[in-house]
Amino acid sequence: MTPDGKMFQGISLSGKTVRDFEISSRLEWLEANGLGGYASSTVSGANTRRYHGLLVAALPQSSERRVLLSKFEEKLTVQGDLYELGCNQYPGVIYPSGHRLLESFWIDPFPTYRYSAGGVLLEKEIFAVRGANRTVITYRLISAPSEVEIEIRPMIAGRNFHHLHRENLSFNAYVHSVPDGIMMVPYDEGSRIYLMARGMWFRKAGYWYRNFEYVREMLRGLDFREDLFSPGYFLAKLRQGDEISIVASTDYPEGFDPAKARDEEIDRRRGIVENPLLAEKIERLEGIFPSSFIRSLLLASDTFLIERSAGCKGLIAGYHWFSEWGRDSMISLPGLLLALGRFQEAAELIRGWVGHMSKGLIPNFIPEDGNDPVYNSADATFWLFNAVYLYTRRTGDLELIGEIYTALRESIEWHVKGTRYNIHVDPGDGLLVQGEPGVQLTWMDAKVGDWVVTPRYGKAVEINGLWYNALMAISYFAEQLGEEADRRRYREMAERVKGSFMRRFWNGERRCLFDCINEDKVDDSIRPNQVIAMSLPFTPVPLEAACAALEVVERELLTPYGLRTLSPQNSSYRGRYQGDQISRDGAYHQGTVWPWLLGPFISAYARCHGHEKGLIERIIRFLEALPDHILQAGVGTISEIFDGDPPHHPRGCISQAWSVAEVLRVLIEEVAACAQG
Repeated sequence: MTPDGKMFQGISLSGKTVRDFEISSRLEWLEANGLGGYASSTVSGANTRRYHGLLVAALPQSSERRVLLSKFEEKLTVQGDLYELGCNQYPGVIYPSGHRLLESFWIDPFPTYRYSAGGVLLEKEIFAVRGANRTVITYRLISAPSEVEIEIRPMIAGRNFHHLHRENLSFNAYVHSVPDGIMMVPYDEGSRIYLMARGMWFRKAGYWYRNFEYVREMLRGLDFREDLFSPGYFLAKLRQGDEISIVASTDYPEGFDPAKARDEEIDRRRGIVENPLLAEKIERLEGIFPSSFIRSLLLASDTFLIERSAGCKGLIAGYHWFSEWGRDSMISLPGLLLALGRFQEAAELIRGWVGHMSKGLIPNFIPEDGNDPVYNSADATFWLFNAVYLYTRRTGDLELIGEIYTALRESIEWHVKGTRYNIHVDPGDGLLVQGEPGVQLTWMDAKVGDWVVTPRYGKAVEINGLWYNALMAISYFAEQLGEEADRRRYREMAERVKGSFMRRFWNGERRCLFDCINEDKVDDSIRPNQVIAMSLPFTPVPLEAACAALEVVERELLTPYGLRTLSPQNSSYRGRYQGDQISRDGAYHQGTVWPWLLGPFISAYARCHGHEKGLIERIIRFLEALPDHILQAGVGTISEIFDGDPPHHPRGCISQAWSVAEVLRVLIEEVAACAQG
């Protein structure tokens, strides 16, 4: 659908925004396929990351992701004149400069480029087929003075998406002809790719294109040059109104109808933005924020949910480079699934992570290479307890907690007696201790070599807030299941934690909470972790103390895009997230802004000020910068992090699950609820 007749009230860009390379090459789009794979590039058409590609496939055997088809280079011949639509950065030059021919770009719901050249208007639309490693690239000749010829040259990689490759003897350049297209296997079987183009013909003319430069990798201090192989090109003659599609796929798409698949995907996405369970809330939100903002977040929420090869659900933590992380999945679940009424998928996600539980812990992350899960997290399991509690209260489903209650009960026992990484209950006060040298266990998990940037060994404030919340949650589960002895025991444990919590964590001098305490020292750094403890369904922080601490947080940590991870008044504060990996990791939790923390902050703020007039106006003010942000980095979504210092440039992943999730959650549960009156 064109910008003149929007289908989803989507995002539309034009003018200097699309034709200025410095601007359009910073704006990235992403089409997810529901398996962990995707298509992604920039508004300029130039790939600026190693992770960009028209077909980035998630391999079913290992969840490894491969860049199979990097991009297309297109040429139009109009009445004898040649126009190159491609756009690339090579050393010292942008070539070709097809971005200068862009008239507009929009996402409604699919990324679509409109080129104007020689009196011709040509549209290029890209969509990922749900549940398959398959991308459809469609060209539509909107208007033309006469017949035109289009040449489409594929650029093949076949590599792991974390790596780059150069021209090499291991690359298999042989092109197999198949009905309506070609097939290649550049390396092993995991690199197999089909390119199907019914109504076009293919001419073999294989050679390497060298020295593509990916500026985002250069800015990250990583390798940034790559060679790509082109096996030849597809040709077609088009008249006004004609449409052709190329299907890039890991398997032969026999009987596949691109037009039918497009219609089915439009219907599926329409169901997301026109969810009848949310209709009234969405209507209220669209009276406050732009429709394109609300609908873009709803569509972005769907990109993270994936179907694992084992048949269960998973959540990608962020695009482009994150995989499945336990902590991120459980923090994101309320906003991505529960708030949107996707209860069955929420239950499946919970079951999947409980199935990975070992020694009372769910994994920190599941490696893409098929290796065993990694369990270095002290909080992921407690976020699971929180997700289960919220799920149960929203659905009344006792079947799920009956199914997993034994595992949750065993998890509590493991924490009491001690589990991995010195995670255990201090018998003296009932609080939870975690940490051992060289291991990062909280969400502030940056590590450079052997340097754990924010070690936080001992008793961390949010870990113990989550511990209390988990004990209260399992007490509730026990009550629902009629396990009265368990209910009493867990409630008594929770009361002991609550009694110790304020005694140990309250900083009376600064009227907020200490960040971490142990035998050697008390860390009084002003960090946002205390907000997590205040925002949970069950909090050990009394209301008066929470309100006082929130004033400190608002004064020192709040920015238009989220909370800083450290007060600028601290000597360790780092206001810019930039440079090489050591520099970036050193700043990751030392002042960098995280938008997901707006969720806990707003929930805690609403708890403290819910009785006051003007609450909704204040909450809206906390979120008012985000509608502009969805046009600054990942188009239609929310970035992972921002600089701590103004103007707070977006950094990290262009689309982060918990960023989208927590903003959506507070929009639906706090803003829409307040707007109702």
